[in-house]
Amino acid sequence: MLLAREFVDYISRQTIRKLSPQWLETTDLQVAADFMASIIEEDLAIEDQLNDEVRDLLSQYSDYMRKEGVSYQEMFRRIKNTLITQRKVIRAAGRDSGDQMKLSRDKINDLSHKVVAAIRKSRDFRLKRDPNDVRLELVKIITELLLTEDKVDRAARTKIRTQKREISEGTEEWDLLHRRYYAEELKKLGIDLDSR
Repeated sequence: MLLAREFVDYISRQTIRKLSPQWLETTDLQVAADFMASIIEEDLAIEDQLNDEVRDLLSQYSDYMRKEGVSYQEMFRRIKNTLITQRKVIRAAGRDSGDQMKLSRDKINDLSHKVVAAIRKSRDFRLKRDPNDVRLELVKIITELLLTEDKVDRAARTKIRTQKREISEGTEEWDLLHRRYYAEELKKLGIDLDSR
């Protein structure tokens, strides 16, 4: 998933904490945060499923691509773009669409609409302001949290690049180091992903 589940949980907890009680009422903040996290995770999983589908398609044509000298990355990008257009999926990855954050502005707006719609349908919440005002506040809060996440991610990547030997992104070692440095950088900012 584009965002770690722990960070989605953190975003959800912080968002609900900042929205309550001025913007919405709920009887249990943790239940509300879990509710929001499930909406975000479900939506982000759509692009993960799309990526898996593209990989499956490309695996069927690996011999052809090798014979023709076609780049795997280029074909992946083309097929994914075609499927995104056909299925009217809003691209989650901000960096793919020119945004600096992990989630695109369009995806943040889309998520805000889905979260507010789900809140309005649920009996566990009561909006205290106009739904669109709540949605705009949601966008603002999520954007601020993602800007923090972006700084943390860049710091973790910088630490990996400063190792004595080069560690290639995508390797198991790189992933382990990134997770470790990412958690360290978050803790420097007072963010403990495990705390509830």
